[in-house]
Amino acid sequence: MRIQFHPVNFEAEPKRLAIIEKKLSRLEKFNDRIVETDVYLKVNNKPRNDKTVEVRIRVSGNTLVASRDAETFEKATDLVYDVLKRMLREEKSKKHS
Repeated sequence: MRIQFHPVNFEAEPKRLAIIEKKLSRLEKFNDRIVETDVYLKVNNKPRNDKTVEVRIRVSGNTLVASRDAETFEKATDLVYDVLKRMLREEKSKKHS
């Protein structure tokens, strides 16, 4: 699975990107038809939960999108991971039905 990062209006640390990539690469075990993944990292002007992670996954003809806000990018990634895991399982079960 190819993962591309798109930090919006800031320079993301390579260490942080590596942690996020490691977490998201585990999504392949839920659906082996993932073609490409784009990860958008944003800093919002909110007093709390000011980090947003949005992930767009292209799966054999469809695009799955999930976005979550949290205090850190790592926490937001964990939340997005859980949503995408469920979405990928549903997508896979639709294909096999």
